[in-house]
Amino acid sequence: MTQDRHIKRARRVARLAIAAALLLVVQGWNPASAGPREQARRLHDRLAGVPPSDAVLTLMAADIQASNPTMAAQRAMSNKNFYDVTLKNFVSPWTNVERSVFVPLNDYTATVIGMVRDDVDFSTVLSADLLYVANTPGAPAYSPANNAHYQYLEDNHVDLQAALQPATQSALLGIPASAAAGVMTTRASAAAFFVAGTNRRMFRFTLINHLCRDMEQMQDSSLPPDRIRQDVSRSPGGDSRVFLNNCITCHDGMDPMAQAFAFYDFDEMAARMTYTPGVVQPKYLINSDNFKTGYVTTDDHWNNYWRKGANQVLGFDSALTGGGTGAKSLGQELAHSDAFAQCQVEKVFRAMCFRDPGNAQDRQAVSTIKSSFKSGGYKMKQVFADAAVYCMGN
Repeated sequence: MTQDRHIKRARRVARLAIAAALLLVVQGWNPASAGPREQARRLHDRLAGVPPSDAVLTLMAADIQASNPTMAAQRAMSNKNFYDVTLKNFVSPWTNVERSVFVPLNDYTATVIGMVRDDVDFSTVLSADLLYVANTPGAPAYSPANNAHYQYLEDNHVDLQAALQPATQSALLGIPASAAAGVMTTRASAAAFFVAGTNRRMFRFTLINHLCRDMEQMQDSSLPPDRIRQDVSRSPGGDSRVFLNNCITCHDGMDPMAQAFAFYDFDEMAARMTYTPGVVQPKYLINSDNFKTGYVTTDDHWNNYWRKGANQVLGFDSALTGGGTGAKSLGQELAHSDAFAQCQVEKVFRAMCFRDPGNAQDRQAVSTIKSSFKSGGYKMKQVFADAAVYCMGN
C-alpha cells in the first residue's frame, strides 16, 4: 500500500509539473493581455466546441487564476459536446476509406469515445475485447449485422457521455475473446477494411489511423521478400525492375504482418464480419498464377520485419517478440510502438490547435505530452487537456 501511495503521488507531481511546464511554453501566453475568463472561454471552445455556462466559466477562470489550467480543461471535458461532437468528429475519419467526418456514429467511434471517457489504457485500442453500447430505452439492441443501434443514438441526440457502457466483442459479435482486436474487429472497421480485397487494406489503414504513416512512407527494399504472397507479380508488365524497386519495398514488410488477418472477412450478403479460426480466407489465395512460387498463407502467424531496417525508427517495444498469431497480438505490437504514442498526440494537437506542430516550441510540447501519455497509462483525455492548455493562448 505504501508503494502504491508513493507511485500515485509521483504521478500527481509529474502531472502538475507537466501542466506548469506547458503553461510556460504556451504560445502567446500573456496574462496581461488575456484574463482568466477569456482564457477559460477559449479553452472551453477548443474542447467542447460551445461556450461554457457562466457557472462553469467562473470555475474554470478560478482554476486558471490558481495556475491549474488542467483542472479547467477537465471541467470543459465534462460538457456532453466534448463526447457527442468533438470526439465523434475526431474519430469518424478513422472508420472509413474516404476518411470522411460525415459518417454516422458506429461501434468503432462509440468504442473510442467510451475508452476516452473511462480513461481506458489507449494502448489496448487495437487489442481489447471491448465494445461500447448504450442501454437506452427505445434503442434497437446492438447487432453485428447493422448499425441501427448507433443510428438511433445519433438520430435521438442521446448523451453519449451518460449512455455508453462497456461490453465485450466476444459476447456481442460471437467471436472468441482471443480474436477480438479492439477497433480493428468492430463491425464498422470490418465493413470498411475487411470487405473484399486481400485484407491488406486493414493493415494500411491501421497504420494511417494509428501510427500516422501510409505505406509510401514505410518503403524499405532491404528486407527479405520470402512472405510476399503469390498475387504480387514479380515482373509487372514484364519488367522485374518494377517489383524490385517498387512493389517489394511495401510488400516485404506488409505481407508478413497482414497475415494476422487471415481468418477475417466481411460478408456483404450477411452484412457482418466473419471469423473462421484455422481456416484461411480464400482472398489470401487469389491470383496464385501471378507468381506460383510466392508465399502461400496457411495460418494467421505474423512477423514484424520492420524491427530491422529503416522502419525500426518506429520504436517497437523490446519487451515484445515481434511475432505472434492473430490480429490481437499484432495490435499489441503496433500500439506499443513509440510511433503509436506520437501519432495520438499529434492528432490531438492538430484537433486542439487547428494546425500541425510547426516549430521547435510546438515539437517540444508534443514530446512532453507524449512522455506523460506513455508514463501515465495512455490516457487520451489527459492528452486533450494538455494540448488544449498549450494552445489556448494561440
